[in-house]
Amino acid sequence: MRILFTGSSSFTGYWFIKELVNSGYEVIAVFSSKQEDYSGIRKKRVDEILNLCKCVFECKFGSEAFLSLTNEIFQIDLFCHHYADVTNYKSSDFDVLSAINRNAKNIQLVLKMLAEKGCNKILLTGSFFEQNEGVGSDGLRAFSPYGFSKGVTSEIFKYYTLLMKLKLGKFVIPNPFGPYEEARFTGYLVRSWFEGNVPQVATPAYVRDNIHVSLLAKAYVMFAESLTEEPGFQKINPSGYAESQRAFAERLAREMRLRLPMPCELTFAEQKQFPEPKVRINTDLIAHHFNGWNEKQAWDELADYYQKTYK
Repeated sequence: MRILFTGSSSFTGYWFIKELVNSGYEVIAVFSSKQEDYSGIRKKRVDEILNLCKCVFECKFGSEAFLSLTNEIFQIDLFCHHYADVTNYKSSDFDVLSAINRNAKNIQLVLKMLAEKGCNKILLTGSFFEQNEGVGSDGLRAFSPYGFSKGVTSEIFKYYTLLMKLKLGKFVIPNPFGPYEEARFTGYLVRSWFEGNVPQVATPAYVRDNIHVSLLAKAYVMFAESLTEEPGFQKINPSGYAESQRAFAERLAREMRLRLPMPCELTFAEQKQFPEPKVRINTDLIAHHFNGWNEKQAWDELADYYQKTYK
């Protein structure tokens, strides 16, 4: 199966491509920027992907370069649209309309060209940051303008794929963590421990769904393989550790104490503000599907990665 994949430089993009290639699929990885523009942890992921599959740089979704690439490929069996505009994504001033335009640029033409290449299956990456995803509180509202843009993008893809009688699969990501991740929650805690500090969990009362990225990647391939040729819509909401951020931080500390020569202590703030929904988790338990995935090994690999990072 030949797969055209956007959003390749992202944390989950790297892991999904790696798992697809390891599963025997031919992947053409598309990058929005020039190769030399990537730096830091993103550059490390790009360098790894260069050793895995064919890479095409400076090729934004829906652009002339992207349309030309699609036209040049002899056959495409699956299109994985993992890209999403994340410019200033944490800000309340995030430009929703510009993001939607970038996420779905020239969508009708792209879908038409893909169909002409024999591709009638589209796999769109979603997020439980979106409106009406997962289960939880606050009426399942979007977490942010960024989350809202992702939700609208999903509806646009659903509309046009159904109109054009294509298959659309939606893979809804919770909170992944693991090697090659940016310095988010997990990375902040581990870095603090290596620096000899005791980190504070600022939002311990939030109930979230954290998942090993290696498990998430296996679920992604499984879902890609499950997409049928019949037009319509399929969705999966893979779930990992659905618990409070306090409980997850304690879980992480417990696992790291077994593997790292440090106490991995924590402090917790008294959370009084809830600008995001208090509870949001996914619904599809997936770990039991994969005999080849080992939870202990995933924790071992995470500890080893951080030891090498901070040695």
